[in-house]
Amino acid sequence: MRMLLLPLLVVALVSPAMATCQKKCGGLKIQYPFGIGRGCYLETEDGNRAFEVTCNSKGRATIEGRHELLSIDVPRGQVRVVSQVNSWCYDAASSSMGVKNVTTYNSTAFRVSTDNMFTVIGCSTLAFIVMDDGGDDDNPYVMGCITGGCRKGARSLAGGSCTSKGGCCQVPVPRGSIRSFDVDFSDFNTSSVVASFSPPCGYAMLVDQKAFKFKRTYVTTGKLMGAASTKLPMVLNWAVGNQTCQDLRRNKRTAHACVSVNSECVDSKYGTGTGYLCTCSKGYQGNPYLPDGCKDINECEANPQCPDYSICRNTNGSFKCYELKWPLVIGISIAVVLLGTTGMSFAYTIRAKKRLAAIKRLHFKQHGGYLLFEEMKSRQGQGHSFTLFTKEELEDATNKFDERYVLGRGGNGTVYRGNLKDGRVVAIKRCRVADDERQRREFSKEMLILSQVNHRNIVKLYGCCLEVEVPMLVYQFIPNGTLYELIHRDGDGTPPSFPVRLKIAHEAAEGLAYLHSMASPPIIHGDVKSPNILLDDNYTVKVSDFGGSVLAATDNSHLVTLVQGTRGYLDPEYMQTCRLTDKSDVYSFGVVLLELLTRRKALTMAAPAEERSLAAHFLSSMRDGKLDGLLDTWIKDEVRGDVIEMVATLAKRCLEMSGEKRPSMLEVAEELDRIRKLCL
Repeated sequence: MRMLLLPLLVVALVSPAMATCQKKCGGLKIQYPFGIGRGCYLETEDGNRAFEVTCNSKGRATIEGRHELLSIDVPRGQVRVVSQVNSWCYDAASSSMGVKNVTTYNSTAFRVSTDNMFTVIGCSTLAFIVMDDGGDDDNPYVMGCITGGCRKGARSLAGGSCTSKGGCCQVPVPRGSIRSFDVDFSDFNTSSVVASFSPPCGYAMLVDQKAFKFKRTYVTTGKLMGAASTKLPMVLNWAVGNQTCQDLRRNKRTAHACVSVNSECVDSKYGTGTGYLCTCSKGYQGNPYLPDGCKDINECEANPQCPDYSICRNTNGSFKCYELKWPLVIGISIAVVLLGTTGMSFAYTIRAKKRLAAIKRLHFKQHGGYLLFEEMKSRQGQGHSFTLFTKEELEDATNKFDERYVLGRGGNGTVYRGNLKDGRVVAIKRCRVADDERQRREFSKEMLILSQVNHRNIVKLYGCCLEVEVPMLVYQFIPNGTLYELIHRDGDGTPPSFPVRLKIAHEAAEGLAYLHSMASPPIIHGDVKSPNILLDDNYTVKVSDFGGSVLAATDNSHLVTLVQGTRGYLDPEYMQTCRLTDKSDVYSFGVVLLELLTRRKALTMAAPAEERSLAAHFLSSMRDGKLDGLLDTWIKDEVRGDVIEMVATLAKRCLEMSGEKRPSMLEVAEELDRIRKLCL
């Protein structure tokens, strides 16, 4: 299901005045629960007007007073609006890049659909999008995308295909309840490259991936400027209310939106408090938000279901087949035909099984399974245990990936709890892998290397499943949650002591140091943060989530075209250069150290501007001699001030703007070990 939160409390009944409501705006058909004018759209008793459509004199429809409406999809709970195109252009007068034309999207009623792609267009253009779900977690997700340099001119741009080499780059929107986003550009691009085209601009936007086709003229002309003529669509999701269907059934005094007799309430998949949609019951179609809006489907006309020598009779919501009474001789003929049909059905079943097996082999090959298999055979006897699971095994372990088994969702995939037949409890991650052939081959190589990682502070990868469209990884299950939950939990529970915090910091540093210095080849984690540090019952650390990891290159760096990670933890040098190094992990670990010292979040959007970024606030406090006011009061009386000062100084070294000035993770681990011994 594809519906998200609308902050409606009690839904009003359909107004009897709807018969006189305006049904179109220009060429757009306005479908209820949306409507033009009071009494024509679904609203709450407190006057919420999220479904109100405004139609101006030129036949232009808008919602929320600013988003131009292109279409309404009632069954899917979606609308399409005109995407705002952000731009940054070269200023010939100053011989430099001019003022950025960027916008902010923020809505309490509509959420960004995963049908969209973050799209960047131009030459050597690097743009970022920062997305927020509006929840209690003040760590918005940030992604970036960089296009190629177009150094071979306009002829090198491939129309229809959006690739980073061809002046266009796309990144999928992560799953989640995204309610706001900001777009910005980086000065990665050079004015000389951008200025070679007219107009010399770079663009960035969220756009419906099914409706977008890259055109060479988007780079070489001003066609995208303002998107006045193109009107590229962005998909938004909606839902009704903040109650579940069970809440509505329990509280019968609360009116609900599913007013058609043959309609049903369907919960949002995002859990309690995220609203519901209405759908017509099986055998009916139409608009479930209108009285008598769901009409019976005549199955006998739409798609004949009955076998030969029978009559189809339509019924409400279904149909019936009545067998004809023929003479015996015709019955024998029918028997012969049925025998032939049975033989054909058996042959069809055999062919279907062969096709399924062929599809599994194709997926296995696409995800680098044969390369992985050969590598595993060549490494037999080296003590590495790695299992290739079947799709059926993992479906059995998760009750066919039931939503109740979901442990969490992120930009790199969804994680489920699973119970294998051998008794092991595991975490099963359904990954998101790009369609690029090179990335598929790298996926198998990285997976093999991670399978060989054997360190007490790294979560163990048991195996994988490659015979499916989206590959799945099977990890060791860690039962005690994350470091983020431990130090930022609400309530009156006692926070962890300073020795426990120091133990966690030291073990996390040991795990990262192993990846950087002892794994062969070295591995850069790429998304170090407190939610990715798991804890068992004894607070033993297990570093997890290698979805953003890369293998370190020979020059100890990795140039990437998709800059992604979590805002508040991202290395500023990485954001500027697109060069991911082991020192990028060091910077992120420095932010984790600050969380342990202060029990403050890496990013707090509700705080004053100078205090939003924990790293920036910490460095300012250190510079002004005001560190004591930033520290967590629980640890001030537990340990000597000079010990806290040593940890703070180490964090400050990790947060140096220049990666070369930061210590290695091995040095960080050794220093934390030395500090721990001073506390004994």
